[in-house]
Order: sequence, then structure tokens, then C-alpha cells
Amino acid sequence: MTAEATDEWLGWRAAAEAALYGPDGFYRRPEGPAGHFRTSVHASPLFAGAVARLLCRVDEALGRPASLGFVDMGAGRGELVTRVLAALPAEVAARTRAYAVEIADRPKTLDHRIEWLPEPPQRIQGLLFANEWLDNVPVDVAEVDPTGVPRLVLVRRDGTERLGEPVADAEAEWLARWWPLGGTAGARAPEATPVGEGLRAEIGLPRDEAWAAAVATLDQGLAVAVDYAHTAAARPPFGTLTGFREGREMSPVPDGSCDITAHVALDACARPGARLLSQREALRALGITGARPALELASTHPAAYVRALASAGEAAELTATGGLGDFGWLVQPVGIADVLAD
Repeated sequence: MTAEATDEWLGWRAAAEAALYGPDGFYRRPEGPAGHFRTSVHASPLFAGAVARLLCRVDEALGRPASLGFVDMGAGRGELVTRVLAALPAEVAARTRAYAVEIADRPKTLDHRIEWLPEPPQRIQGLLFANEWLDNVPVDVAEVDPTGVPRLVLVRRDGTERLGEPVADAEAEWLARWWPLGGTAGARAPEATPVGEGLRAEIGLPRDEAWAAAVATLDQGLAVAVDYAHTAAARPPFGTLTGFREGREMSPVPDGSCDITAHVALDACARPGARLLSQREALRALGITGARPALELASTHPAAYVRALASAGEAAELTATGGLGDFGWLVQPVGIADVLAD
């Protein structure tokens, strides 16, 4: 953004798009997302191992094709796709064509087998996996004014907010269906409307569209989105928009200095045939339980017991209630059965 644009009022979607993905945006920094927050991928290699097992299930459902695709959406610096390739059986890895989808530059040391793309490839047979991608698809924010009218929240580059015009058209339809906030009577001028006093919502329409486009790249296989999420039965009354920098939560400021994120209405993203489950449920279906090893192993094979105990601790973190285990998984089969079904 130019100096002249610092006082410009923008909707949160436009402001976050520039702050995260512009020429000097947060996600173009050399340290990558791992320099600022810890995801399941960084918490334990068990997570990538589970994704590798899921890819093997998709491979079986597809009849072991000559070319098996694995697409890592929002790949960061390629941590997940690298670990998945390493965890695959040799025969499956030999047939796997791996793609990392990310706007940042390709890391110089990345495995040569991984294709680095700004957009997902088309006509894939395999698994498309989006770990904490949708929460960084920018969205507009709405807030109800004192008269009950949902209005767009406008923001300056320094994080100052005010209310703008009433939400309209497709965004208004999305709110009414997925996150209803209030009525439409008695509108007042935006300049006279206080901000930060009414119910708020993030308008998830761009995420619905982004997910539909990602799923459409699969000819056959499975698409999975993993994210901070909520459903219609428990929408947060004041929204979830926040910022992160160097591992700490902070006020969202769209100046490129921090991550800007909001939880995902995964139920709105879901298409016919999709299923929502928690990360705890999904990982348990893939063999990660967090169960402690048998105590007898400590006396018969002490080193193995220590390794198993460490693995159990990592598994417990990935499946913890109130933590990573509460992440939502949106599982969307395309032309195959749900390979995570019981």
C-alpha cells in the first residue's frame, strides 16, 4: 500500500488481501507461517503420517492409479507435503505426484519431486488436503448497528474501524442463511454509527467459493479441509477475527505485520456428500489415539517404551479436547466412497 492509501477505508476482505498477499504481505515473508504459529504439521510428524495413510486409502479406492496426486493447499514452506512423501510406502511414493500450492517463492532446499504452484493443478486423481488454508481466505466482516441493520465493517491500515453500508446482495443472502444477525429497519448514516458494540459475523462466501473451486480440480478422489471452525448451532456472537505474530494472539492490523485469520463456517462450505468431524475423530480413524504404551514395555524394552511414550504425548496433543483435537475436518469425496467412514 502507498502512503496515500494509509487512511483509506476498506472492507476487511480487501484490507486483509493486501496485508497478507500483497507484494510485501505477511505470507511472503521468508520465515513462513511456521515462524509465527504452530499447526498440527509442526506439532508432530504423526500428523503427516496420518495424512499419508489417508492418501493410501484414497489410492486403494481409486484402484492404485499409475499417477496418484497429492495436493497440499496453502503449503507454507512445504513442511506437510515433504513429510507425507517421506511417510509413504515406497511403491506408493513412486506413483505419487506431489504439489505444493502457495503464493510465496519455492524454498531452495525443497524436494525436487514436489511441484510448486500458485494455483491447484487440474484433473487430479488423489487427495487434496487443505490444512489451515481456508481461515486465511480473506472475508468481509459485518456488524449489527443499534437499529438492527447488519453493516460492513470498514478498516484503515492501522486497524481503526467504522461501520459502512448495509450488507447487500449475495453477502446478505449468505448471512441470512448461515449466520443471521438481525433485522433491516431504521438505518442511520454510517458516519454516525458506533463500531464494536453489536453482534458480528465473518461473511464466509469467499471461502465457500474457494473451497468449491479447489474441490472442482479433482476428477476423482478426496478433498479435506482442516481448520478452526464453527457450525450454525454455535456461531460466536462477536466473530473470531484476530491477528497472530511470533506465536502470540494480537489485534488484527492490516499493515502486513501480522497474520489475519478468522474461524471457518465449514458447514457452509460443505457440498452434497460431504461430512464434518473433529480432528480427534478423524485422526482416531487413521490410527492415532494417544494411548499410553503398556508399562511392561518399560522393563523389557526401555528405549522402545520411551519412544512410544513420546509418540503417545504427541498423539494426545493432536487429539486434545480444547486444543488441536477440536479442529474441524470437512471431508468431501469426489467419485469414491468416504474412506474415513467407520
